[in-house]
Amino acid sequence: MAKCSVCGKGVTFGQNVSHSNRKTNRMWKPNIRKVKANVNGTVKTVAVCSRCLRSGKVTRAV
Repeated sequence: MAKCSVCGKGVTFGQNVSHSNRKTNRMWKPNIRKVKANVNGTVKTVAVCSRCLRSGKVTRAV
């Protein structure tokens, strides 16, 4: 499942638009990483988007 466990960012839907203006459905998936993190003092593997990792919302376990 492409969903961040911290911020809840998930899949977004839209359309491919060709030069002749034909439209087909498509989706954008977030950049999800599985990371070992400290959650309430215990080490768990969580799915986190790269933006939450960069901003420091997750404390990684060593």
